[in-house]
Amino acid sequence: MNVRPAKVYPKLSHASPLRADIIADGVDMVIVRELLGGIYFGEHATEGDSARDVCTYTEAQIRRPLEFAFQAAKQRRGKLTVVDKANVLDTSRLWRKVATEMHAQHPEVEMDFMYVDNAAMQLIQKPASFDVIATENMFGDILSDAASVLPGSLGLMPSASLGDGIYLYEPSGGSAPDIAGQGIANPAAQILCGALMLRHTMGHVEAAEAIEAALDATIAAGVATGDVSAPGQKKATTKEFGDAIVAAMKR
Repeated sequence: MNVRPAKVYPKLSHASPLRADIIADGVDMVIVRELLGGIYFGEHATEGDSARDVCTYTEAQIRRPLEFAFQAAKQRRGKLTVVDKANVLDTSRLWRKVATEMHAQHPEVEMDFMYVDNAAMQLIQKPASFDVIATENMFGDILSDAASVLPGSLGLMPSASLGDGIYLYEPSGGSAPDIAGQGIANPAAQILCGALMLRHTMGHVEAAEAIEAALDATIAAGVATGDVSAPGQKKATTKEFGDAIVAAMKR
């Protein structure tokens, strides 16, 4: 599964493409995307003037990301939104069936269902309403990319792909080779990937929270790289931003 947080930092709200009144209540969500099923891994065939792409899911494939999403919601604000297209797709109806069954084991989590087309609209109109989103492969691909725009820079977007035994962490924007060595890259996503690794691979939740809190404090103190700095604000270099986080952790 892929886990992608998306957060609009209040001090950097000017960088978000959304109006101030839309993000005034805060934007802080996690999108959990199933990675190994769905239409991407189904049969693909073209025969003459017709083509087909088969979308298939099993209950086992659905349970793993949903269990992760329920647990994530418990550690956050306690709300889970399962995104599907159950008015059209049998696979989505299976997602709803499994989610409903699993909800009984997680009654403290508030769960709702939302069609993917509505979710796409609400992601822009009311992003503060989301806490944890869980969804299938293609819907997750689209929604997580849409959510990556909300903070104002891919430099603020960490990402984790969690397999059965191997976990991979990478910034959503990749390694940005076009600006390598210039000292202008925003290292926040890389640093947050480190926090994700501490939390999910190593189980060091307190260490992860310390890094995240230091990054929050650094941004709140007005330290920002050029991609998200406000007009007239001093642009921190990559090193300056990293050093500021280290200093915040020592306080």
